[in-house]
Amino acid sequence: MNLITLNNISKSYGEKTILNDINFTINSGEKIGLIGINGTGKSTLLKILCGLTDYDSGSITTSNELSISYLSQNTDFYDDSTVMEQIFKGNSKEMTILKAYEKAIHDAALNPKDEKLQGLIVDLTSKLDALNLWDMESEAKTILTKLGIKNFEEKIGNLSGGQKKRIALAAALITPSNLLILDEPTNHLDSETILWLEKYLTQKKGAVFMITHDRYFLDRIINNMFELHNGKIYTYTGNYSDFLSKKLEREEMEKSSEDKRQNLLRRELAWIRRGAKARSTKQKARIQRFDELNKKESLAVQDKIEISAQSSRLGKKVIELKNISKSFGSKKLIDDFSFIFSKSDTVGIVGPNGIGKSTLLNIITGKILPDSGTVDAGSTVKIGYFSQESKDMDENLRVIEYVREGAEFIKDESGELISASKMLEKFLFTGEMQWTPISKLSGGEKRRLYLLRILMEAPNVLILDEPTNDLDIETLTLLEDYLDGFSGSVITVSHDRYFLDKVVNKLIIFKGNGKIEYNTGNYSEYLEKAVLTEEPKPEKIKQSKPKEEKSKNNKLKFSYKEQREYDEIDGLIETAEKELAELESQINSAGSDYVVLQELLAKKKEQEEKLQNLYDRWEYLNELAERIKDHK
Repeated sequence: MNLITLNNISKSYGEKTILNDINFTINSGEKIGLIGINGTGKSTLLKILCGLTDYDSGSITTSNELSISYLSQNTDFYDDSTVMEQIFKGNSKEMTILKAYEKAIHDAALNPKDEKLQGLIVDLTSKLDALNLWDMESEAKTILTKLGIKNFEEKIGNLSGGQKKRIALAAALITPSNLLILDEPTNHLDSETILWLEKYLTQKKGAVFMITHDRYFLDRIINNMFELHNGKIYTYTGNYSDFLSKKLEREEMEKSSEDKRQNLLRRELAWIRRGAKARSTKQKARIQRFDELNKKESLAVQDKIEISAQSSRLGKKVIELKNISKSFGSKKLIDDFSFIFSKSDTVGIVGPNGIGKSTLLNIITGKILPDSGTVDAGSTVKIGYFSQESKDMDENLRVIEYVREGAEFIKDESGELISASKMLEKFLFTGEMQWTPISKLSGGEKRRLYLLRILMEAPNVLILDEPTNDLDIETLTLLEDYLDGFSGSVITVSHDRYFLDKVVNKLIIFKGNGKIEYNTGNYSEYLEKAVLTEEPKPEKIKQSKPKEEKSKNNKLKFSYKEQREYDEIDGLIETAEKELAELESQINSAGSDYVVLQELLAKKKEQEEKLQNLYDRWEYLNELAERIKDHK
């Protein structure tokens, strides 16, 4: 079923055309990823889809059954609201009824003998039954828990920016819709949460249309890719890997067509210059063909960001951390941690949100002091710190003024001097844009400019705190390529698995309670090692076999406990699903008895968590069974 169709949609801001005759349709069940360089109009397109931004020309056709849920990059938050109140701030029919029911339940608890309130609860209960909304609150709490938000009564004003982003994501996920529109849903999520979101969206029945820079995320969820470039949409069937292959084919075909056009132009121009007189019909036709070829718009070659900058000389000694400890109140983040960063290191720092990763970066850069221990940096170390917030960016400055504060000139990889203006062009800031106030740039353009400013200062130690947040895929790809040839040290905090796999050769892993581990290799290699070390060792059984026969049998296999669990897990899941269905039936029959309802909802939540644990265990055991089968 067609949910929404865009017909020749165009949108401009001043003289800049953002969208130019855009046409596409979103169908039920489609999962579409939208990519493009920051500032090209991706977020504007999402807002047009949601009806939040006007367009200049064209038309939009929607299905009568279309219902949209939207995650914006900038959500309105109410500091005095609790987490659950913020979740249900939506204005849909479902949200309005749920809010009214929650309020009535709260008021009835204070005034249990108020007959008017009891009557209101009965009326709202019937509406909840009709719309099958009993599960929404429970689902909201389950999703919030998965996203790392566990105190549902916490005031929004007390939460961090990352926590607020996750609450906005939860609100979008639980809002009933058949088209879910997401603008950078993985920003501020840790790796474990991103994996959960992948699974959630893969199983979602409705359509999904999203902007994201997470390439593994695109590869595992998406079945159609849209690329926005120079106001045009290019569509590709398949995931991100398919897109890369098909885009290469398209660009090669376009280049071939453009080469042919240029060759024709050269031949026709040579003929015209020989002084051919337009006397005959044939000659007039050739002159007309030349004019048409000359007027024909050339196929746009996509602009490429170029990162070509030399770093300062770096001596043998880089940075050494000795017995670093740091706590905030009773919360211990780092406990007696020592590490030596060498010249060839590209170190990734990973772990859940709020565990101390950024604190470690701030200790390394001297922004905060450790409670104990020392940071010893080499005399030649020049740090470039790409932080999450870009707090030091003066948005009243013009783009070129900001870059020139870093340096007027920088040497490229070949040693040639390049001006700040030329470097800005390489980062896709045109001459006109260079004199634009920073405040008028998009969020992604500001991040790209901030990265350039840091590189203009020619650092030899790059410290990157969540560099993939708000950078588009093309900029990330060029950054990864630049880091691959970077002659200094790189230290990065990131949850982007693709970025970590491409860039890092060592990992610092925050485990909690101040405990930090170290691993050589990239992120996927670390995960493989972690799975192997977490598997319970097979129980030792006394055998009287010869040593060589023992070594033959030393292969991957189930432990006795795992084998028994593997045999029983399907039955356990079936029983748990029946128990959950029974609880749901009891909830539907509870009517207006809010005390019983609250008890049943609490039991339902426990049962859902139990069932989810069984699902997770089933997945692990079946994956292990497959690996055992492969090892035979």
